Amino acid sequence: MEQQHKRRERYKGTHPRRFQDKYKELDPQKYQSDVEKIIQKGKTPAGMHIPIMVEEILSFLDIRPGQTGFDATLGYGGHSSRMLEKLEGNGHLYATDVDPIESEKTKARLAEKGFGPEILTVCRTNFANVDKVAPPEKFDFLLADLGVSSMQIDNPERGFTFKSDGPLDLRLDPTSGIPASERLRELSKDEIVGMLVENSDEPHAEQIARAIVGTYKKKQKIETTQQLAAIIKSSLSFLPAADRDNEIKKSCQRTFQALRIDVNSEFEVLYEFLEKLPDVMKSGGRIAILTFHSGEDRLVKKAFKQFRRMGLFSEICDDVMRPTPEECFRNSRARSAKLRWAVRA
Repeated sequence: MEQQHKRRERYKGTHPRRFQDKYKELDPQKYQSDVEKIIQKGKTPAGMHIPIMVEEILSFLDIRPGQTGFDATLGYGGHSSRMLEKLEGNGHLYATDVDPIESEKTKARLAEKGFGPEILTVCRTNFANVDKVAPPEKFDFLLADLGVSSMQIDNPERGFTFKSDGPLDLRLDPTSGIPASERLRELSKDEIVGMLVENSDEPHAEQIARAIVGTYKKKQKIETTQQLAAIIKSSLSFLPAADRDNEIKKSCQRTFQALRIDVNSEFEVLYEFLEKLPDVMKSGGRIAILTFHSGEDRLVKKAFKQFRRMGLFSEICDDVMRPTPEECFRNSRARSAKLRWAVRA
């Protein structure tokens, strides 16, 4: 029987709306030139993550062959790949990630580059468990990039974005814990206000919390990302028309950030991780941490200063480092990044 010819799927326009339709961007190895054009325009291709402040991080970490290092958040593997290159086949990098979907893809991607188990160990666990991952000889260098990967943000099925409709989930590990839709239903109005203020400095926390609780009182559900976005929009109808759209967008971003932090216990995880840092580093070991909002940065700054006073850190950065304007243009998601570093005494 003659096999029926199947026509190759065509790229659906220059800017397809559905995440699943962006097959060129979702297969960057096959369509490198197309993906590079997207990056040159200052955009992050769907399903990819562009590592931030790579050169600044590598310059500080000063990685040498034979050393042992740790990447707290493997993500797409951009930072890990560059750190592995610096080892030149001699040494070892340990990496953690709680995301069962993306971590396996990244592990396979790095293996294709020649970074197999002889030089790379990937553990699917939270980076708060750094003490359980660390080898007896401890680490020479450590990187923690606390940003959420673009692959997670872009995929509407993960519930991190309100630009496309999807389940209101927001879990970094969708196999553990409860989704944001369930968590939100558990909270009182005052608890929602507290979450929005503490996790994202939301100026309209009172109005948004009142609208969310009011929705539940009407026996209505909030189960998708755009349902929540619509509630935020309706709660801010009092804003001046000239500023309303921009303010609504920012409040949506802040609300989703606050809810993500709460669902994944991100501050608690970071606090536990920071407490363990001195015990997993060799003398002279170098630590670099990338944060993306003020709450994270405050925790890191406070911990670094405390460890220096205790004599556990010999040096810490006096001023936070920021990405260059050129990098921010090339990757808009770098704009809020802050880099702090420390050296173990």
